[in-house]
Amino acid sequence: MILATIIIDMIKIARDKWKHFFVGIGMGLVLQVISIQIFHPLKWALITCFAGIVAVSYGFEVLSLIIKRGHYEIADAVAGIIGGLIGMGIYWLFTLFL
Repeated sequence: MILATIIIDMIKIARDKWKHFFVGIGMGLVLQVISIQIFHPLKWALITCFAGIVAVSYGFEVLSLIIKRGHYEIADAVAGIIGGLIGMGIYWLFTLFL
């Protein structure tokens, strides 16, 4: 019953939010790999990766507002950030088990 409710709620999410979410996953993976190579203390690598995800996700929304192309929606940035966090988690799962 709970699983069915979660699936129904997931279907209600707009299609463009899913696009931002999945792009965020890829962005989180890439930025985590780059930040690990540049910043050797783990704490700084995590902080810079998260800051990069927030900056890119929100930056694209601000850019769409400034140049008047596309739609400015905070929900798009939030979807990208959530996806980025999941991408970071996927990276750490791979490094943990491989």
